[in-house]
Amino acid sequence: MSLRILRRLLPDWGTTYGPPGDGPFPAVMVLHGSEGPWAGWSHRNAALLAAHGFLAFPLSYSKGGNPWNAGSISEVPLDRTVQALAALRSFAFAGPRVGLYGLSRGGEHALLVTSLMARDGLEGPPDAVAAHSPADVVCGAFHAATWRDRGDPGWRVWDPADRAWTWRGSSEALRPTTAIEIERYNGPLFLSHGSEDKTWSCEMTRRLEKRLRAAGRSPEVHYYEGQDHVPDSPTENEHFAQVIAFFARHLAA
Repeated sequence: MSLRILRRLLPDWGTTYGPPGDGPFPAVMVLHGSEGPWAGWSHRNAALLAAHGFLAFPLSYSKGGNPWNAGSISEVPLDRTVQALAALRSFAFAGPRVGLYGLSRGGEHALLVTSLMARDGLEGPPDAVAAHSPADVVCGAFHAATWRDRGDPGWRVWDPADRAWTWRGSSEALRPTTAIEIERYNGPLFLSHGSEDKTWSCEMTRRLEKRLRAAGRSPEVHYYEGQDHVPDSPTENEHFAQVIAFFARHLAA
């Protein structure tokens, strides 16, 4: 029996998932949330994309961690994400167009790095971007080892005194609550959010949509009524059908 999804090593970066054959395949880099790469969700999502004809690369960007600890999102260099995008573009199995897909903190990451590349006029920005449950502003650092359940004394989603990201060696311009200027990006953009998200308010995506339309952009936006941060099975199926259709439209050679 032949495998329908193959693992291939992107040299110096890590595992990719894609269809059998020589390709090239439309490529998507997947950005995990605060659960970190060890939890496996970004690899699961990459495998789902691979099952539908994409070469998917789940980038591990959080610091530290192990199978029992997600690690931290603190002073993460976004320049490394730019380098990873370039490496995926140059991979022999990747087609000429590369997308970026992030969820939760990965959604923030995707929008932020894309906006910075657009602002600074860097070569090789993503050809299409999808973000589920993203923030509309830069958020603070997340340290899994000190995370507490909602309601516990000292509970917080992220540390407002610590910075999550750096750009060109500095975090000064990426202080928490700084607006993510994704309206600078003129490529295809997909946004989605559960209307009852208790982790990242759906109002963040509503504000993003409002700003984008005011700037003359036309994002594809989906709100999942009654859904929390992690959608139920029927809604997740709907979401992936929408994401796959979005990338198929915009990444086809």
